[in-house]
Amino acid sequence: MHNFIIDSFEQVMLHKVGNKLNDEPLILSELPLDLTERLAELLKSFFLKAFDKASFYALYHTNELAQNEIYAYATAIFENPDSIKEKSQALARFLYDSAKHPNIKGGELYVVYFQNVNFDGQATSAIGLFKSEQKDTFLKIKQKEQEFELEADMGINIQKLDKGCIIFNVEAESGYQLAVIDQTNKGEEARYWMDDFLGVMELQDEDFKTRQVIALCKNFITKEVPTHFEVSKADQADMLNRSAKYLKENDNFSFNDFSDEVLAQPDLAERFARYKEDFQQNREIELEDQFVISEHVVKQQAKVFKSVIKLDKNFHIYVHGNRNLLEQGTDENGRKFYKLYYDQES
Repeated sequence: MHNFIIDSFEQVMLHKVGNKLNDEPLILSELPLDLTERLAELLKSFFLKAFDKASFYALYHTNELAQNEIYAYATAIFENPDSIKEKSQALARFLYDSAKHPNIKGGELYVVYFQNVNFDGQATSAIGLFKSEQKDTFLKIKQKEQEFELEADMGINIQKLDKGCIIFNVEAESGYQLAVIDQTNKGEEARYWMDDFLGVMELQDEDFKTRQVIALCKNFITKEVPTHFEVSKADQADMLNRSAKYLKENDNFSFNDFSDEVLAQPDLAERFARYKEDFQQNREIELEDQFVISEHVVKQQAKVFKSVIKLDKNFHIYVHGNRNLLEQGTDENGRKFYKLYYDQES
């Protein structure tokens, strides 16, 4: 997990970027925003608040990195911050042309230059690209002596940044380091921010590896195991719980240790090793036999291992711990049942 601190920004360019396919306009600003100290603080919070859960990427291009337009514009701004007006307009035009689906929402594009940035202890600069799309209704109250007036207006909720990207001026030769968020990424048409506009690939760091191994373990337990083994829902829940426990209690992930501690059966471990190879091939990734577990990713994705046994439409059993306190059987009338043991009821 990368750490960064951004104290303030130098310039903010704001452009209106509609959806070209819907004949919405592109309106380019000629001057940076003139902000009061209060507005600057509000914008800083609006831009940066959502990035505590950001994933990290690098810019790339299938031919060569220089052909990635975001890379070219970012490099030009880093080399000459005074070019932000011209380059931000070019970025807005490129975003306008990147909307290739009528469902893509228009909005405001903010292009921000950050001068004083601490990235993993290194002093550097950064460029922020932030897009607001959703508009909320706000109520304004006006007082006239002893009377009040109420008005409704539309505006941007500064607690909800829709799309954002911070390009840190580090590792330029590898496509820079980018923190990226997309809060409205639903449906193929919404991938335009990551793919068509930014053109990024996720860094295969400890965050990436942890997310991949969580998906690998969950899919193996819930999909692969029932296909090839006689296993009850209770046993699946137990394996999910032990997987979550392993990730929470260890600093490093080891496929051998995971197989021994969680799967605990040679035939399951053998099937898991084969499933891992298929998983890597399908996703075009390679997971090392050992790597550092990202604690914050494990916390973010804790719900992935939620263990719920659904019984018809009558009951849900949430399994959190000891498998031995849960028994399954069939009575003399052929009705299936679970027997639960506990010490206290709350």
